[in-house]
Amino acid sequence: MPETKSVFRIIFMGTPDFSVPALQGLIDGPDQVVAVVTQPDRPRGRGKKLSPPPVKVTAQAAAIPVLQPTRIKTAEFADELRSYEPDLIVVAAYGRILPASILDLPPYGCINIHGSLLPRHRGAAPIQWAILAGDKEAGVTIMEMDVGMDTGAMLLPAAIPIEEDDTAGSLFAKLSSLGATTLLKALELLHQDNLPPVEQDHSLATEAPPLKKEDGAIDWNRSAWQIHCLIRGMDPWPTAFSFLDGKRFRFFAPLLSEQDTDLEPGSIIAADRNGLLLATGDKALLVREIQPEGKKRMTVEAYLCGQSLEKGQKFSSVQ
Repeated sequence: MPETKSVFRIIFMGTPDFSVPALQGLIDGPDQVVAVVTQPDRPRGRGKKLSPPPVKVTAQAAAIPVLQPTRIKTAEFADELRSYEPDLIVVAAYGRILPASILDLPPYGCINIHGSLLPRHRGAAPIQWAILAGDKEAGVTIMEMDVGMDTGAMLLPAAIPIEEDDTAGSLFAKLSSLGATTLLKALELLHQDNLPPVEQDHSLATEAPPLKKEDGAIDWNRSAWQIHCLIRGMDPWPTAFSFLDGKRFRFFAPLLSEQDTDLEPGSIIAADRNGLLLATGDKALLVREIQPEGKKRMTVEAYLCGQSLEKGQKFSSVQ
């Protein structure tokens, strides 16, 4: 490790909303963000208009140079990064695996804000999988980057409890903020040469692969708690769903119930202003919001104002 510096020259690499608080914290902090690397603008919305990533918007507002390469595993791009003479590269949900040519470039290496308590949930979707797995706590880990998938040494972890009503969306927001504050603490310790790396226990590692739309299909034979976690972990994307009379319904805002039932899993026990009470593999589960096929997300109460759902009707995981 080189001699400790009072001000780091930092290249920041990130793309989505999750990355913005960390970038803003660096901009407002004592170090110097000399460049930002983010994904290319993408077409969004019905008009497919090119839209900049949130990180680009933040960087431009601070008059920081923005790089949006389509390829990063080239000597030319490594040379471009080197021209900024970075001491450190900070990564937060950039969306691409960095080659050795970038990892080895800055004297202080590359550090990443990973959205889990490593070695648990290595991969692209750690926040969703923390909920899907029924974990009681989530967190972030500031870590050294190496050529593996989230296998580098840990520098500074921080944990928060997962509340029973947390969704992937709400947890994203919490961990985005936590990631920013933990990063700044880590950099302060690094300035003091007091941030020793701790190797992960690889035997405890679990994977958090990207989610696919079909992962949201509800198997009603599973327990109420497992389905509760699935609905929350899939919210806001790709969403948990099931079919009734051939039509897809998406499910949100679940609530555990202690009610027993002898109805088959997936069957409606009751549908009223409180929500949709459904049979699972063990207890009943109350779902308070749904999105019928072709409609917007709404409360069950609102849906019942114009449509009916009857006791005994059965949702299915297949159309």
